[in-house]
Amino acid sequence: MNARILYLDDDAAIVRLVEKALGRSGHTVVHAEHLEAAMQLLADSEFDVIVLDHYLRQMTGHDVLHRLRGEGILLPVVYVTGSSEASIAVEALKAGASDYVIKTVSDDFMPLLASAIEQSVANAQLRLAKARANEEIRLAKERAEALLAEVNHRVANSLALVAGLLRLQIGNSRSAEAKAELTETQARISAIAGMHRSLYTSDDVSRVEMDKYLANLVTEIAGSLKSREKAIPLLLDADTISLTPDRAVSVGMIVTELATNAFKYAYPGDASGEIRIRLKTSDSENTALLTVEDDGIGFSSGAAPRGTGLGSRIVNSMAASLGTGISYPPVDRGTVAEVPINLGT
Repeated sequence: MNARILYLDDDAAIVRLVEKALGRSGHTVVHAEHLEAAMQLLADSEFDVIVLDHYLRQMTGHDVLHRLRGEGILLPVVYVTGSSEASIAVEALKAGASDYVIKTVSDDFMPLLASAIEQSVANAQLRLAKARANEEIRLAKERAEALLAEVNHRVANSLALVAGLLRLQIGNSRSAEAKAELTETQARISAIAGMHRSLYTSDDVSRVEMDKYLANLVTEIAGSLKSREKAIPLLLDADTISLTPDRAVSVGMIVTELATNAFKYAYPGDASGEIRIRLKTSDSENTALLTVEDDGIGFSSGAAPRGTGLGSRIVNSMAASLGTGISYPPVDRGTVAEVPINLGT
């Protein structure tokens, strides 16, 4: 290691001795007798380390350290003092010195000074390399997040196109049963597309803000079913909770299936009412509770599924992936479906 050293000391004789001793190890020593000269040299040239003597004319090395750090000069500083008082060295280290050496007339001074200089330079180079590596990691992360956001954008657009094609198919279908099945499929695709849309519009592509996602999803569900003869309002009450994309999709699919089923079966004939969707944090910080409820004709958890039963299988599977599964607590009126969500994973 060949270091370029700025030596700030008003004792020219000791600097000449240091220059000869360190020169034999390949180091270059540039002398400055006072602070202003040192500042000029720092402005004009590049150095690897500063060696700073404590006792200077009209100031101390502590004053110099504060000036250097105040000017944003972050070069490593090896502090040299002829005093045996530990408080001087401690104050120097607190002020930003990387190491210190006690100036003595013994033969140990030069080797100790050389060792302190080389170690300080090596540590500074390691810190610089770490900072550069961290910056490269940060830039790589930003590039990856930008790419992932673009992927989510394209996926959301593609799924929206598929949902649009299904709408056309629904409009051209003559079978009421086929229309119902296509409408459910469209709602499922829209739930997934909405999750990807939430990701590419978010600052954090690794998390989905569930209150915003569910608000958009509920609007889409209501829109897909608005052609029915009677309007059944969907009401949403969601806390600010963020989930990973895969868990967000599970919640979205469950809400889609349960809300669609409530639209279809809760209020037959001329009956009317509302469907309430809630996502609330529980008393425990690591859990939340998703609830979908209505005031309709009711539902028995042991009853055979209506239709193909695909929706029930989807709900049961995704609810199990979120926590302990789905349950239907007994109520005096209507149906309540509860899905605990483990927020710890």
